[in-house]
This record gives sequence, C-alpha cells and structure tokens, in this order.
Amino acid sequence: MSRPAPTTGPLPDPWDDLRAHTAARLALGRAGTAIPTRELLDFGLAHAQARDAVHLPLDADALAAQLAGLGCTTLRVASAAPDRPTYLLRPDLGRRLDAADARRLGDAPQADCDLLLVVADGLSALAVERNALPLVQAIVQDAPQGWRIGPVAIATQARVALGDEVGALLGARLVAVLIGERPGLSSPDSLGIYLTWHPQVGRSDAERNCISNVRPEGLAPAAAAARLWWLCVEARRLGLTGIGLKDRSDAVTLQAEPSGSHLTGG
Repeated sequence: MSRPAPTTGPLPDPWDDLRAHTAARLALGRAGTAIPTRELLDFGLAHAQARDAVHLPLDADALAAQLAGLGCTTLRVASAAPDRPTYLLRPDLGRRLDAADARRLGDAPQADCDLLLVVADGLSALAVERNALPLVQAIVQDAPQGWRIGPVAIATQARVALGDEVGALLGARLVAVLIGERPGLSSPDSLGIYLTWHPQVGRSDAERNCISNVRPEGLAPAAAAARLWWLCVEARRLGLTGIGLKDRSDAVTLQAEPSGSHLTGG
C-alpha cells in the first residue's frame, strides 16, 4: 500500500481568514514565553505612529488651499491653548477660542447658515490631512435642497466643544466638527464627526451625535456624509441632537439634491 507523500513547507495558518477582515491583533503566537519578534516590532511601530499622530502639527495653510479648490470659503481660528504641550495637558483650553479670535468672530457678520463645518486637528492632524478633504467634498455635494452651508472653519489645538463657540458666534443652526480622533494602535488616522444643534458654549456631549472612524479602512467619506445629512435633517425636524436623536440612517435612504446646495461666505 502506498503512503501519501509527506507535506512540505509550512502549514496554512487557520487564523488567516479572520485576519483578512480585521486589523485587530489575533493569535499572535509565541516564542518561548514571549510573543514573536515580528509581532513585537509591529506593535512598537503602531505605538510610534499613534504617538506621532498626536504630536504632528496640522498644515492649516495647505488644508485651506485644498478647500478653496472645492469652492469653500475658509476662516482660521485657534483655541486658547498656545501650543501642543499645553493643549495635551489642559483640555479645557482646547474647548474655548483664543480671545482675539473670539472677538474677531463676534465682530464678523453672521454666517446665516444651516450647517457650519469646523475642521479641527484634535488628537490626530494626520486624520485631518488624509480624510478631511474627501469628507468635506462629499458633504457639499450631497447637501439636500435648500440647505445653506457656511464657511469652513479650520481650528488648531482644538477639542470638540470649540465648535460650540464658533457656531454660536457665527449664528449657525447646526455645527459639525470634523476632528482627528484619539489614535488607536491600528488606526492613527481616524476622523470623527460631532454634530450639535443650536451650538452654544456649555453644550454637553449628551447633546451631540457622533459619527466615528471615518477613513478608507472604516466608514468611507461618502457613507459618512450620507449619515451626517440624515442626522441633520432629523435634527432640524426635532429641534435637537444628542440622546434624543437616534441614528436610524441605515434603515432610510436620504434623497439628496446636490444641485440645490450652495456655499455662503463668512
């Protein structure tokens, strides 16, 4: 009786099928009592990328030029945190405008817009650099009939709540803060969207709706824009955002009319 020929080469890894669907670290293996050297080096690289994403500055000039290419009027603002170390140590300063910028916006004409976009560096300028432009483009293109989009505010050393003060000073009915999220070990470039109805200083996180993980490996910009507009339409109908506005956008198709939108200056 003949025997089957012995198998040569390494056996297939039974975890490969699952790894194809997630960036999570699964079944890393071991070398003695430690993890394999390759996995240790990969972890060190991911940790370094996350740290870099937190500390790298936002190139606001380049972003403004890119947004101008989309036809967007932009304005620049900064928080009360004077530098990155202070921003990381004092989250409260990142939630309020620099005094000079607050006076400037207070003296500026009202934007008279339904939705104001604030693009903020947050904890990952890398996320803004990679994902803000296609997201803004999708938001502008998908705006429903009759909705007015205000100027795009580019905010540095900013936390989510900074959008409340910017929106209040410019008289926006809704403000959407597009901000770099806290980097993870598999996602240093994740962008979040925080939507607030009738922005005012002192709004709480319970009064916002969040759309997270906007990036090619997560929620695509087109899908994020569709979800944002669904929430905007519902927010205007109900007169609120936050815990009172449940996101059921997956069950409803938003019929957008891109030709009905137009941009307003700031």
